[in-house]
Amino acid sequence: MRRPVRRAVSRAALGFTAVAALSAGSFATVPAFADGGTPLPVAITGPNHVDLSLHGDNGGPSQPQVTLRLAAPGSDEPGEGGGVIPVAHNGDYKIKIDASGLKGVAAVKLPCQASGLTAVCEGNEIYAGEQYNRLGDIRLDINDDSAAGDFGSIKVTGEGEGVDFAPLTIDVLIGGPELLGRKLTEPAGLAAGDTYRAPVGFRNAGGLAAEGAVLHFHGSRGLSFPDGYGNCAYKATTTGSLLHQGIDAICTFSGTYQAGTAYALAEPLKVRTAGFALNDVFSYGFSAVEAGKAKALLAGDGYTPGTGAPLTLEEVPGAASDYTRYTDLDLPSHNTYDLVLTGASLRGEAGDTVKADIGFRNDGPAWISALRSGGEPISFSVAVPAGATVTKSPDRCTFTTIEAGTKGYRCQVDTPLLENTKVAFPFELRIDKVVKNARGKVALPSWDNPFETERSNNTAWIVLNGPDDGQGTGGPSTGGPSGSPSPTASAGDTSGSSGTDGGSGSAGSAGGPGDEATGSGGGLAFTGAGGALLIGGAALLALALGVGVVLVVRRRAAA
Repeated sequence: MRRPVRRAVSRAALGFTAVAALSAGSFATVPAFADGGTPLPVAITGPNHVDLSLHGDNGGPSQPQVTLRLAAPGSDEPGEGGGVIPVAHNGDYKIKIDASGLKGVAAVKLPCQASGLTAVCEGNEIYAGEQYNRLGDIRLDINDDSAAGDFGSIKVTGEGEGVDFAPLTIDVLIGGPELLGRKLTEPAGLAAGDTYRAPVGFRNAGGLAAEGAVLHFHGSRGLSFPDGYGNCAYKATTTGSLLHQGIDAICTFSGTYQAGTAYALAEPLKVRTAGFALNDVFSYGFSAVEAGKAKALLAGDGYTPGTGAPLTLEEVPGAASDYTRYTDLDLPSHNTYDLVLTGASLRGEAGDTVKADIGFRNDGPAWISALRSGGEPISFSVAVPAGATVTKSPDRCTFTTIEAGTKGYRCQVDTPLLENTKVAFPFELRIDKVVKNARGKVALPSWDNPFETERSNNTAWIVLNGPDDGQGTGGPSTGGPSGSPSPTASAGDTSGSSGTDGGSGSAGSAGGPGDEATGSGGGLAFTGAGGALLIGGAALLALALGVGVVLVVRRRAAA
């Protein structure tokens, strides 16, 4: 027997497809045998079943349904001493893939050295853990011979000196149950605060009956479900990312659901919208799951069983269309919010440094969830008054050209944005030369945003050495009765550069209900209660390009 070489490799140097090519590394002390000559136990891993649709919806040609790996004892996480992944076995081995059981059932594309419906993968090193031991992918498709109910298996086995491979069998079913959800539409006139009665149902578009079914449904932060059914379990997520907060539910149904037949809930599912809701997402889907496995789902971590009467399904005669694989709906599509910008008015002599707190807030009633865009930020521009230089800028503000011939700062507000969010952007300016009534415009880009009907407070000004009324001339100062910033969370100074280079960085996102999160260095602070909803990507983009900010700088008496 060949004496095993004991090695380890840097995790950072490994890629999923490059493991077999590595031939050097740090020495380790992991033996090729588990214990004094006992073969090392290694499992061949991958899914144990694949269902293929007769409708051709089996993913693109480049999307494999099966990824084969080897799982060896030990961890594939780097240790404290430099992140090395030890070699659990060094020695030749072969993995044989036999897909002959799919002859006349499905088309198969195998990895490694393939010939027809068989293939062999060879190697000489097996690393600890699983993620760096990738063998290859298997792609499955229906063909002219495929028919509903056809069944076959792929058997994967291994052999090698000093290794005991646990085999893998992958069962493949053609035309099994496929439960497509009924499409949803928003009722005309649905407003925030109303309850939507969702006509939830499915059609079995597969070739076989389903013995049991499971309904999964979800509502984002602005949605709730007033009924608690006895065959359902519910989980509320109120912490973590606002993008993922909301309510999830699982309901189980026994019985047989025939192929080609449609079913619907015996009563519509009630979905209540909050007063701040806007384009919140309601989604649902059915799966064919047998009774034993369905009951285990209800006991999932964090789920609480409902206590009401059970939710039931009934057959829908003649329904054959308006069903889809992915079913969701934004609710409600009509609500408004009011983004308000406040500024500051300052006084000082040449050489003085003054602080301008630009205020940004959402007066609601709706929140900006950004669910469809994944949290795309809102941006606004800040022009610097004549005779002044910014010496410190907030983390989320970057020096740039804000329009032709005008340099300034582009600032960003993270979304989701709560319905009562207040944000402070502290700027420090050095007065290089006193210019009476010097003004710098703070504004969101102009855009046709249907959700914000009040545009008069979308612009503000930084005013230096203006008239005694603090308003300056040459344009109004908006954002409040006195043009002063509204109360916000305190925001500390952030490091920036003088001259033409502004400070930049990353600020934290809004937290969960009642949370307060401050950006890196304290340059951007969010306050507010509750979570955030998603809005359509186009709508959020419109907002991102179309909000204005007003900046009024408080006066400071000359020294």
